[in-house]
Amino acid sequence: MFFTSKDSLSRQRKEELAVFQKAANLRFRSLELLNLSLTHRSCGNEDPHHVQNNERLEFLGDAVLGVVAASCLYELLPDRSEGELARVKSYVVSEEVLSEQAKALGIDACILLGKGEEQSGGREKRAILADAMEAVIGACYLDAGFETASRFVLSLVEPEVRKVLQNRHRKDYKTILQEYVQKYRRGYPLYTVVKRTGPDHDRTFWISCAVGVDVYGPVSGKNKKEAEQNAAKSAYDAIIAAGGLEAARLSQVEGG
Repeated sequence: MFFTSKDSLSRQRKEELAVFQKAANLRFRSLELLNLSLTHRSCGNEDPHHVQNNERLEFLGDAVLGVVAASCLYELLPDRSEGELARVKSYVVSEEVLSEQAKALGIDACILLGKGEEQSGGREKRAILADAMEAVIGACYLDAGFETASRFVLSLVEPEVRKVLQNRHRKDYKTILQEYVQKYRRGYPLYTVVKRTGPDHDRTFWISCAVGVDVYGPVSGKNKKEAEQNAAKSAYDAIIAAGGLEAARLSQVEGG
C-alpha cells in the first residue's frame, strides 16, 4: 500500500501535516500515506471519501513498535530477567504513554475524526491517540523502511526507558497491587463500580478496591480502566502509609 499523489490533499491539510512532520522529525515521501495514518474510522461513517482508515496501519505499527522496543530493552538492560524486560516494555508501549507522546507531537490537533467522535471528545481519548501513534509508525515503515521507522520508535522509547530506570515513570498500580496480593495474601484485588455520573459522552466512573477485608476508595476516573488504576493507587498509598510488614512487602514487589 503506497501512495504518491498529493493532489487530493488541501493546502491547509498539507500545512498541518508539515507541522506534524517537523515536530516528529519525519519527512514522508507520501503525504497521502501519512494522512491515512491520521484518519480515524469514524470519518467513514459520515464522509464517503474516507473509505479507508488507519486501522491496518495501526496493526502494522504495533508490530514494528513491539520489535524495536524489545530489541532496545534487550540491549540497554543486559542484566534484567525476561519478566523485568516484559514489565518495562508493557509500560513504554502502553496506551497511556503512547497517547501522551501523540499529544506532544500534535496528533490530537491533526487527527481526522467524524463529527460524532469529534463532539464526544475524541481528540482527548487515549485509545484513539495511541492507535494513531502506532498507525504513524506503520506508515513510516511503509514510506521509508525499517531503519527510519526504528529511529523514530527509539526516539519515543528510549526516554521512557530512562524514566523507568530513574523511577520517574507513572507506575502501573494495578499490576503492583495484584502481584502483592497474589504473593502475600493468596488472592486478588476486587474492583467494584460504586456509581457512574455524567452524561453518556462524558461519563465518570467511581470504583472501590478491596484487598481482603480492607476496602479503599471509591475514586473516580473518566473510564473504568482509569478509575481502577486510581483505586489501586489509593490502596497502594494507604498500605504504604500504614507502614509495617505489609508496606515493606508491597515496596519489594514494586521494586521487582
